[in-house]
Amino acid sequence: MLQENIFLFVPNLIGYARIVFALIAFYFMPCCPLTASSFYLLSGLLDAFDGHAARALDQGTRFGAMLDMLTDRCATMCLLVNLALLYPRATLLFQLSMSLDVASHWLHLHSSVVRGSGSHKTIDLTGNPVLRLYYTSRPVLFLMCAGNELFYCLLYLLNFSEGPTVGLGSAGLFRVGVWLCAPVAFLKSLISVVHLVTASRNMAALDAADRAKRK
Repeated sequence: MLQENIFLFVPNLIGYARIVFALIAFYFMPCCPLTASSFYLLSGLLDAFDGHAARALDQGTRFGAMLDMLTDRCATMCLLVNLALLYPRATLLFQLSMSLDVASHWLHLHSSVVRGSGSHKTIDLTGNPVLRLYYTSRPVLFLMCAGNELFYCLLYLLNFSEGPTVGLGSAGLFRVGVWLCAPVAFLKSLISVVHLVTASRNMAALDAADRAKRK
């Protein structure tokens, strides 16, 4: 029996395409905002398809989970770096957002894998109710992730243009979108705090159990 090539699983191929689109977005960020934002959002949109493919084809893997999480975190981090350059007065906020995003998801994924889960999206139904809702309700997960990415992406576009005028007022589409998505981005940051606290407690509980066994 031939051994399966995990690297060529369909969800992972989609993951590689996401990385390519993200790299194209990063390349165009300094000069071509519409091109950059289009490729960035396309990379993010494919995130929904790799998960669907993994479930439909029974090709969920630990490598795929890591690839998915790292692509998400690195893409958002690179966009935030660019935002820090465009909005220097808000640099500290972007740095805090990057640190919280990376730290919370990495620790959460690591604690999930140590506890035997194949993915950071596999949540114990007896665990934290906020994370349970976040990961078991696909509409909630999509709204939080899409709203958060749209907020940063529109904030990036707003530096170059207000966008098409909305309604009878003088406000542009990009500015209106930023204000509409801001509450979602703020809530997503609060969920990241919950991620970090819950994962820290899980790791501490595992450490305590290991020490108890040694005694």
